[in-house]
Amino acid sequence: MSVLFYIAAVSSSLFRIASYIFLRVIPTRAGPIALPILYLLSLTSLLVPSNSKRQETEVKKEATTKEANGAVKKESEEETSFLTEKGPSPLSQVVFSLPSFSSAVRRTNFVINALLAVAAADLILTPRLDTSLDVVFSRVGAVYPDSVKIVARYPNVAEPVHISWRELSKSNITKPWKQGPALQLVEENDWTDTVTLKGLWPGSRYEYILSNNETTPLDSASSPISFRTFPDPKISSGKSLRFVATSCVTPNFPWAPFQWRTIKGFDYLADYIWPQSSLSDVEEENPTTFVQTPPETDFMLFLGDFIYADVPLYAGNDRESYRRLYRRNYNSPSFRKVYEKLPIFFTYDDHEIINNYDGGNNDSKIPFPSASSAFATYNANSNYDSSTDDVYYYDFRYGDIAFFVMDARRYRSEKSEDPETRTMLGETQLQALQDWLVRVNHTATFKFLVSSTPFTSLWTHDAQLDTWAAYPTEKQTLLTMLHSVPNVVVLSGDRHEFAAIEFTGDGPYPVTEFSTSPLSMFYIPFVRTLQSASSATVTKEFTITKEDEEGNPIVVTETEEVPRERVLKYIAEGNHKWLELPGYPVQLQSTSTALGAFVASGVKDLFNKIGMHPGSWF
Repeated sequence: MSVLFYIAAVSSSLFRIASYIFLRVIPTRAGPIALPILYLLSLTSLLVPSNSKRQETEVKKEATTKEANGAVKKESEEETSFLTEKGPSPLSQVVFSLPSFSSAVRRTNFVINALLAVAAADLILTPRLDTSLDVVFSRVGAVYPDSVKIVARYPNVAEPVHISWRELSKSNITKPWKQGPALQLVEENDWTDTVTLKGLWPGSRYEYILSNNETTPLDSASSPISFRTFPDPKISSGKSLRFVATSCVTPNFPWAPFQWRTIKGFDYLADYIWPQSSLSDVEEENPTTFVQTPPETDFMLFLGDFIYADVPLYAGNDRESYRRLYRRNYNSPSFRKVYEKLPIFFTYDDHEIINNYDGGNNDSKIPFPSASSAFATYNANSNYDSSTDDVYYYDFRYGDIAFFVMDARRYRSEKSEDPETRTMLGETQLQALQDWLVRVNHTATFKFLVSSTPFTSLWTHDAQLDTWAAYPTEKQTLLTMLHSVPNVVVLSGDRHEFAAIEFTGDGPYPVTEFSTSPLSMFYIPFVRTLQSASSATVTKEFTITKEDEEGNPIVVTETEEVPRERVLKYIAEGNHKWLELPGYPVQLQSTSTALGAFVASGVKDLFNKIGMHPGSWF
């Protein structure tokens, strides 16, 4: 057999394996390079069958000319039979994409490889070709007790566009629309603007529309979008809260045909938060069935990697390349199901810029200017205002529950710096975080610290250089503070796997991290990069009740060596996954809302105390 036979067979098989991995497992940046090469090499199979057929014909001619000698004729026929009949079955030739004498097999192999090439090209090129220049959207961002931020995009508009709003009456009386602020929609800002709607009441429900000067709804805008203002933290305590924390989405992955803007994770999330079946439908089927309305979800925290500017192909460092990806996501019918019903607060991670980006506190570092501009236009401007101008970290409250959202990319040191002196947050942000901890320590029941990248150091491989593991001194400084504050929970994303981590330190209070990812992106089967516990330990004292020799109860203090970091729950499988943690009311002391007296020594006891326990996986 010729060398072309083996080249075609090997390259075609490798092309199919690589295509499956690229389309269904991980859209690696090597795909746009490797797949075209393998595909072109696989086309050499088109040259092999014709040469083999010519050899077969020559053998048959030789057999005809030697018919006078029976022995020679028999030998030639055996040789012809070997060439035409011996070899892999047609099924094997299709499965392993082997060159074949059969024209049907050759056509089948060609079609299979061509379809895979088209699918791969679709995944690579669609983010570049789908400009979504005509997308119109609006959504609610930061929510305060007396105001909300609203971001909207309305391209090529000739008349002023306003936010018109009204309070939703509990008595079903329709109130007239009030004209709110006008959007400054200009091409320079990609026809997108963020405004603040003021003069609202705490804990009240409203709705708004995009309208003209006469409060008439614009034809291209969606139906009215409703929202509820947050409770006043000065007079509220013990408020119930249900929110979503997630990260990492990209349209149409795992790849499927004709699903260009579909983001399945948002589809699943929308169906879970707002079930489609109505009460009337259930009553018609079974009038005796009791239907419990799911609790209202108050907002979403999106923890980064909202776009993938460099996967599978880098978009480029111009501003339009980044804007195009944001427009595509907002044009997704899957995402629209969520952002038109749920306020969303954002932070960003590396893929909004470029993989494993370290800012070095240098805002001119390429490609940060273009990436930052697009992120601000579509996501950051609608976040909560920070006490410092032109930063992406911020804090907010919902009743007596406090949140601090960090910027884990812009200020982090270069990898070349000494690990002991590296910083992820920068001096100014770290001071802001410390001030926040002091401020909320005795005024907030729970404190959520939001990081786009995992706080634990148990992730291995590249995580040792891209997560908090690479910043050991600053991390330990922060942990020392957190262990002195009750009820601190860290929320993080990035790793495309879920992990719940318990941190135990020298202070009285444990810290728990929930790393949630992805909502709709790849995960890698079979490869696991999370250690179960750290080698570093800490000695913890605890008391138990025993009986002395006379049977009397006595309290004994004992010690135990426990890991400083250990895994409570780990789930790696799944392109779409999240954990539900339901909580139940607790009785608060009148002198404090910090729940210091209710905190147990271990995180398991803490969660049991307040009624939180693992729920369902999706």
